[in-house]
Amino acid sequence: MCGIVGFSGFKDDSLISEMCKSLNHRGPDFSSYLSTENISIGHTRLAIIDLNKAANQPMANSDNSLFIVFNGEIYNFKEIKSDLIKNNHFFRTNSDTEVILKAYEEWGEDCVERFNGMFAFAIYDKINDH
Repeated sequence: MCGIVGFSGFKDDSLISEMCKSLNHRGPDFSSYLSTENISIGHTRLAIIDLNKAANQPMANSDNSLFIVFNGEIYNFKEIKSDLIKNNHFFRTNSDTEVILKAYEEWGEDCVERFNGMFAFAIYDKINDH
């Protein structure tokens, strides 16, 4: 089981780092965070679906305008991925995390209507700073 953490409104690298460390027991395979002036998100990873380092989080989209941290499982991610490929999206991982990120690019917040699973995620939209 992975772990996700975050906060908004200020920057504190030591705080987000300590928050990630407190979840190391949930994700011993990798831990990292993204910290901007207004948003901090972090992730501890237990690699299950895609063991590739490219599936580490926070994960960015292709132009680094969106970042995601995710915990859970999207049971139908392969079907959603197939739909996204038909809409000219390209994937560099086999992870359900990247599918969520691409689905958000394609359908915005309505993407959650397509997900079947148990999950929690946060997406930082760098362009809109939220």
